[in-house]
Amino acid sequence: MQHYHENLRWYVSLWVLMPDHAHALVALPNTENLGMVMAAWKRHTARHMGVVWQKGFFDHRLRGDESFEEKASYIRMNPVRKGLAESPEDWPYGWCPEADGSESRPYLSERNPTSK
Repeated sequence: MQHYHENLRWYVSLWVLMPDHAHALVALPNTENLGMVMAAWKRHTARHMGVVWQKGFFDHRLRGDESFEEKASYIRMNPVRKGLAESPEDWPYGWCPEADGSESRPYLSERNPTSK
């Protein structure tokens, strides 16, 4: 995730790994295609880390009337809803680049007014 983030394949606002799938808030530069980027990432992690992913993926574009923070909260709560953690903070398989000091990318700031 971080490698793609640092190499501008995508910009991650939030990423939560589950046992066989992931939930994420990401933005892409205009030069990337989400389906192709996800397929490449899943293929790499399957080959090099032995992850067995659910087939395909589901994407949802945030619309003007949807709250970024509501979606982020929903994603953070997924391990709790599945009984894998008592609280979102207890789940060790999440990543929020802004929380660890990673730089925000210009193409996200145009799409998401909450970015730095």
